[in-house]
Amino acid sequence: MRVFRSIWLLHRWLGITAGLVLLMTATTGFLLLVKKDYAWIQPETMKCADGTLADLQPMQKVYEAVLALDLPQFQAEEDIARIDFRPGKRLHKVISRHDDCEVQVCAITLRTSGPNVRRSDWLERLHDGSWFGEFAHDRVMPFVAMILLFLAASGYVMWFYPKWKKMRKASSTKA
Repeated sequence: MRVFRSIWLLHRWLGITAGLVLLMTATTGFLLLVKKDYAWIQPETMKCADGTLADLQPMQKVYEAVLALDLPQFQAEEDIARIDFRPGKRLHKVISRHDDCEVQVCAITLRTSGPNVRRSDWLERLHDGSWFGEFAHDRVMPFVAMILLFLAASGYVMWFYPKWKKMRKASSTKA
């Protein structure tokens, strides 16, 4: 019975600790699943002009269009974290290294919209633990995953053990 009690205590305290991380991960995961439905999480995609592959503007022009806006988040090429291209929509999403900000650029006309706030990027960093630092992302989150596996296994043991003991006792009294 001492082993069962130890497992129960460990299960309880690890459950309380991991439950907080699981709550945060589940909440941010849900918000990330529905991000395209709410503009306050991820900005709506602007409508771009129709055109063929030959009509696409070169990447240099996309850079120039964003930098011409003279936004504090986009002062130089180093301020651009990435450019996501949506071929079917003929759209470039230019994302800043600063402030989770994006500018959308039509790949045909170079028309821009923004700057828009991308809360989805912040939610993603919170979801995977990188918002708390590299240590949290690389060490704490995998450790929490292992804790959750232990909680699942120990939960089944704690659920099954009394039933097994009861069945064993019942079979020994019949014999």
